[in-house]
Amino acid sequence: MCKTSLTDQSRTEQSPSSMANRILPFITLVFFSTLFSMVIGDDGVAISKQYPLVVSTWPFKEAVRAAWRAVDGGHSAVDAVVEGCSACEELRCDGTVGPGGSPDENGETTIDALIMNGVTMEVGAVAAMRFVKDGIRAAKLVMQHTKHTLLVGEKASAFAISMGLPGPSNLSSSDSIRKWSKWKENNCQPNFWKDVVPLDSCGPYHAKASMDVKDGGCSTRNLMGVAEPRSSLVGPHNHDTISMAVIDKMGHVAVGTSTNGATYKIPGRVGDGPIAGSSAYADTDVGACGATGDGDIMMRFLPCYQVVESMRLGMEPRLAAKDAISRIARKFPDFVGAVVAVNKNGVHAGACHGWTFEYSVRSPVTVDVEVFTVLP
Repeated sequence: MCKTSLTDQSRTEQSPSSMANRILPFITLVFFSTLFSMVIGDDGVAISKQYPLVVSTWPFKEAVRAAWRAVDGGHSAVDAVVEGCSACEELRCDGTVGPGGSPDENGETTIDALIMNGVTMEVGAVAAMRFVKDGIRAAKLVMQHTKHTLLVGEKASAFAISMGLPGPSNLSSSDSIRKWSKWKENNCQPNFWKDVVPLDSCGPYHAKASMDVKDGGCSTRNLMGVAEPRSSLVGPHNHDTISMAVIDKMGHVAVGTSTNGATYKIPGRVGDGPIAGSSAYADTDVGACGATGDGDIMMRFLPCYQVVESMRLGMEPRLAAKDAISRIARKFPDFVGAVVAVNKNGVHAGACHGWTFEYSVRSPVTVDVEVFTVLP
């Protein structure tokens, strides 16, 4: 045991005024540091300066900057998400967002989009929307002006046009038509069909006559319950989704997505982009999540709902993201995908499987968009 002598004690004793003089500067520093990091809202509530915050899948920097300008200027999280995703649609990010990319088997480009308000839990979405390029704005109109959650196909297009969005217009481009023509020349390979026989190289397709459901002929799973490897068309430049989360100055959370889906998809296919809980999910009381990758697989697991609920139970974003991805990988070891999680305090993290994933962040402590790399 360490003992202190009376002499040592006398050396450490100080008068009350001396102690106050030494402590006061420290208290002042803490006070002003706290004041600097807090602002007072209209209702007198202190709001941390970790807000606003914009997080997006992939290095879609211009989209993040557009969202940041809106939210930093005082707009709501919902409006900032619309601005960010709309910028990506206009820029045709990686050819996988907005018009002019990802042709289906018929060479047509269609749009999927979603927006979710984490305060009210309202959702608006469109899927397989033809002839209208403004996916995220159409999704917001569904949320604002209907009691529905999701509109699809040509009826979604008609609704969007009736609400003032431009259209109808051809969403294909010279690039998408050229890509589709080369695919046709390659006998429509690869594609998303399975257990079928084509009448010619590009269909029409019919189920194999030898398939016997009772013998498990329709299953692609082995006895361990794990999916057998399948040919994947998913990659960083043919199957991206912008999935964006924004926390505004009031601490309110919103998410949004936009994509033109999987390249060479079967017409009518809808992936995870417009599905709440799969491509994105938000709850202002907890945080948000965005996802990208093989939507046909990921939507079976609702990974973003899983992430948010894990964070609700106290799991940190990094572990919540990893847990959601691992749940999918256990059943589909060859799937490709990623999620990014952000809690209500602005802490963010990503997790991925099958590829290297990047996501973008803009916050009050950064001078511009930062890109984070996540390894599988």
